[in-house]
Amino acid sequence: MIDHTGILVSDFDRSREFYARALAPLGYEILMELSAELTGHGDTAGFGEPPKPDFWITGGEPNQPPIHVAFRVDNRNMVDDFHAAALAAGGRCNGEPGLRPHYHDDYYAAFVLDPDGHNIEAVCHLPPA
Repeated sequence: MIDHTGILVSDFDRSREFYARALAPLGYEILMELSAELTGHGDTAGFGEPPKPDFWITGGEPNQPPIHVAFRVDNRNMVDDFHAAALAAGGRCNGEPGLRPHYHDDYYAAFVLDPDGHNIEAVCHLPPA
């Protein structure tokens, strides 16, 4: 089972703001920040639902090729809200909210490219409420 994941970002402050805004509709917030001096790498921020971060960003040379990260959510409205918030935060649409029946009948997702081109997804696997 995966406990947490992290990505490298070219502009830490820009990405910190992007993810704070984009992930807020999912109940995520910044739970921890660590300086480059402390980590020995770049500045780092951990996002998640309290009390534990499970998604980390670190300033540095971005991963190439870009990473795909999917956040599982409880309902389709959360997918829609994520997509709108991520676009408002400066993300680029990489797939409007909607069904992706080639995965399964209730796969409802939206995709946004973050400032470094990482493909960030919110997905609901449940039928409409």
